Amino acid sequence: MKVSVPAGVATGLAALFSLYHLVLATTTLFWVPNVGPIIACMVLYAAATGAALLVRGSALPVWTACFALATAIMMPLVAAPVVDPSPGADHVNGTWWVAAIGTLMVILVVRQRAPFAWVGVLALTITTVAWAGIDAFGGLGVLGSVSWVVIASAFTAAMNRAIRIQRDFIRAEQETVDWQAAQDAHVFERQFRLSQTTRMARPMLQRIIDSCGGLSDDERTECLHLEQAIRDEIRGRSLLSDDVRDEVMRLRRRGAVVQLHDDGGLDELEVDDLRRIHSELADALRQAHDADNVIVRTVPEGADAAVTVVGLRLDLAASESAALGAGSDDEDDDDSAVAVWLEIPRHETV
Repeated sequence: MKVSVPAGVATGLAALFSLYHLVLATTTLFWVPNVGPIIACMVLYAAATGAALLVRGSALPVWTACFALATAIMMPLVAAPVVDPSPGADHVNGTWWVAAIGTLMVILVVRQRAPFAWVGVLALTITTVAWAGIDAFGGLGVLGSVSWVVIASAFTAAMNRAIRIQRDFIRAEQETVDWQAAQDAHVFERQFRLSQTTRMARPMLQRIIDSCGGLSDDERTECLHLEQAIRDEIRGRSLLSDDVRDEVMRLRRRGAVVQLHDDGGLDELEVDDLRRIHSELADALRQAHDADNVIVRTVPEGADAAVTVVGLRLDLAASESAALGAGSDDEDDDDSAVAVWLEIPRHETV
């Protein structure tokens, strides 16, 4: 279970604290000799706090952090001269800017700009002590502002560490899920291949058992065809559908050599495109009914074509003539040796 404070609630609380400091500043306008510096500090503080609270993002932009830091440095320099720091003077609310700067620096810490906040409280400490003496460190609330920044820094560091641990757990959980999915896929693949092989080979295996190994020549040839079909399931599985399997087996039973090579490139295709490719491949194998050697190969992803099909006729007489050096240079002979040459597009053309 994840427990967190909504961002709107945290922003609202910070805004209320900041507004409280502005209310205290308003009460000093009735007795300070010069209200100009106080009003200027109020406007500057409201602008800096509003920017620090309202700018979106987990980490405050650098320009906003610089603006808040400049505000923390300027406020004591502008507001302090109108307040009497001597003992017994009525400056309880006159030093409202000390707590206000502390609140603004806490906001910087929470918004992931702790170095700016520490520079701000350091400047506040130096300026206040130089103005009112060392006793001002505790008497005017500087110690409280520093303590707020310390507590906010510790809290923010703990929260950041918890977030990192949570991300590590989420990453580990995702890796576990991926590993489990991969294992399930391997198990499914093994089961599918086993069931496919069993479906293809069971009738012939049963025939071997019934005949005690006494197979005819045709049956032995069929065993070789089945062995090649099983190899197709390993080397060219993405090329196979029921129609493609039937056409490949028909060619092999006729005596042709059929080679299926899956070099990748079809795994990322949509189901509709894959079905279309299988359908066109089955049609191409039907067109290669008079070919003696058929080679089907996938094309790596990135090319326009998905599958190439080449069907060749093997002319024994021409081969013997070529071996004796009496080959023909006629290009028509080369064209007649090609039964099918086809590229199946990766995506359907409109």
